[in-house]
Amino acid sequence: MPSKPEKDAVTGVETTGHEWDGIKELNNPLPSWWVWTFYVCIAFSVVWFILFPAIPFGPSATTGLTGNTARERVANEIQAAADARAGINQRIVEADLDTIRGDPDLFTYALTGGEILFGDNCAPCHGVGGAGQLNYPVLADDAWIWGGTLDAIQQTILYGVRNQEYEFDARFSMMPRYGTDQLLTREEIDQVANYVVTLSGRAPEDPALAEAGSEIYAQQCASCHGAGGEGMAALGAPNLTDAIWLYGGELGDIRQQIWNPQHGVMPGWVDRIAPAEIKMVSLYVHSLGGWQ
Repeated sequence: MPSKPEKDAVTGVETTGHEWDGIKELNNPLPSWWVWTFYVCIAFSVVWFILFPAIPFGPSATTGLTGNTARERVANEIQAAADARAGINQRIVEADLDTIRGDPDLFTYALTGGEILFGDNCAPCHGVGGAGQLNYPVLADDAWIWGGTLDAIQQTILYGVRNQEYEFDARFSMMPRYGTDQLLTREEIDQVANYVVTLSGRAPEDPALAEAGSEIYAQQCASCHGAGGEGMAALGAPNLTDAIWLYGGELGDIRQQIWNPQHGVMPGWVDRIAPAEIKMVSLYVHSLGGWQ
């Protein structure tokens, strides 16, 4: 409880008059160096507030006498880097993809830039290094739904897949909804699903169903996926023989995809990144998949 200030018998220092459980607080002043440092910091902050942007004011802030901002410095540094790359980027814009791949300097630059661009823009869906993830294609296995040549990859990146924004240039295909639209009966879908399983070298759940499904496949599926299930890149029809499944390869997954198929959508990048960057990403993605 509070008491009157008094001199401490041991140290000779006057107390503050505060006491807790018999412990009295000494009234020791702060060191002089600490006090002067505190005052200097206050003076420095006043000068800083005057020279540099510091005080919030609505949606903006005071500009300060110098007008120097971190945002402006970063913008200038980004512009300086862009200016330094302008020459080689223009060379990439003017060269075709095969020419870039044949030029060691351009190709190294393009691959490095493409990897960075891929990480920023494509990896959230396709995974780091094109490893893919559920419902998003792997880009590192050289199995391409729309073709894996440089030009084919660039076309896909430019305009995307099933992208209404570029409906005349985007890749577009739709698998019929054989069950939902009652194009096939449940039994027929079960038969053809069993047959599709055999195309990748696996044993069907029911050989008799698979045998019946082969005829349905020939009538309904072969025109897009090929007589042997080898796929058709021109139509965006996946290869059914390579055991690579975008929406799952178990019998139930295949049956569901025939009944009511899923269709992925990829954005077009022609208006999102620069022409040189489109080529860099195309070359990088092409390098992931085995060089078709």
